[in-house]
Amino acid sequence: MFSGMDTQLPPQFHETNLWSTPIRDLGLTIEGTRLEPVVAEFERELEARGIRKLRPRYYLSTEWGVPFETVSIAIPFYLASAELTAMHAEQVGMVEGFDPEDILRYLRHEMGHVVNYAYCLYDTEEWVKLFGSITQPYEEEYTPEPFSRRHVRHLPGWYAQKHPDEDWSETFAVWMTPGLDWRTEYGAWPVARAKLGYCDRIMAELADRDPEVTDDELDEDVAEIDYSLADFYGDGEESADEFPPGFDGAIRAIFDDLARPPEGKGGGLVPAAGLFQRLERDLMANVFRWTGHFPERTRLLVRHLAERATQLEQGYSAAREQAAEVAVTTFVTALAMNHIHRGSYLP
Repeated sequence: MFSGMDTQLPPQFHETNLWSTPIRDLGLTIEGTRLEPVVAEFERELEARGIRKLRPRYYLSTEWGVPFETVSIAIPFYLASAELTAMHAEQVGMVEGFDPEDILRYLRHEMGHVVNYAYCLYDTEEWVKLFGSITQPYEEEYTPEPFSRRHVRHLPGWYAQKHPDEDWSETFAVWMTPGLDWRTEYGAWPVARAKLGYCDRIMAELADRDPEVTDDELDEDVAEIDYSLADFYGDGEESADEFPPGFDGAIRAIFDDLARPPEGKGGGLVPAAGLFQRLERDLMANVFRWTGHFPERTRLLVRHLAERATQLEQGYSAAREQAAEVAVTTFVTALAMNHIHRGSYLP
């Protein structure tokens, strides 16, 4: 097993022109970097799972993915460097692959796509019956049903519900996860359990079968990305969503007026905006995990609420900080659920 990711930063990433340097010139690779032992561990997982005839090609690109009808797994380039990973977290607010175990989680999912395309499972009658048609429109924005027993749980955001191809890949990833007793875990979920049973059976049948598709063409390989980090992340200016009025009452219900603190609380109230700022990153990740509300949307929402709290001059007593955290978390989650299922934060 590998150890935690190396946090030592390559000296070239401290240069002042990092932000404007073409990504292809950053010298990013899998080999010899923090990703190499993770990929090696994943290869051992494939071997242990009896996947003998199929091996993906790994490369660095802009995001996780497998180009359709290929056996190539794209890994986000920023995961090859501790500094770039930290930069991505700062710019985006969430890292898909924040540590070695999380990277393995994403690799298992992407391997599901590799298996699907390599053996053209999506063209078989049984696969379509269980998962649906792969020609179904692929929409970035989807409305998940939290805790649906028809789908497994693996990546955050109830990702199996996004598309039949993702449903299969999530099912495969659960099946592949070392030490997970999926028969017990999904024993009371007959539909999800049937999908896992199919995966278990079909993978046994494919163990010694040569893949039908072996194309390992790359899509936007890191060595060919001619734009810079500044171009990749944009100018850092986020366009604020149009938020409806109506949040102020809830904000006032959570906090107190800084100018007129309730009796007994004295003048020691802490500005509420700081609490929103401190909770922002955790809210982005956890609200997405449990509701499917995208992290970038949550960040805009939290920052809007922080701005309103400032304008309303709201604060809280340090002795009630934990209660305020719970209230803010619950409030943001409720708004996110409204947006997912109604298309707006408020009726």
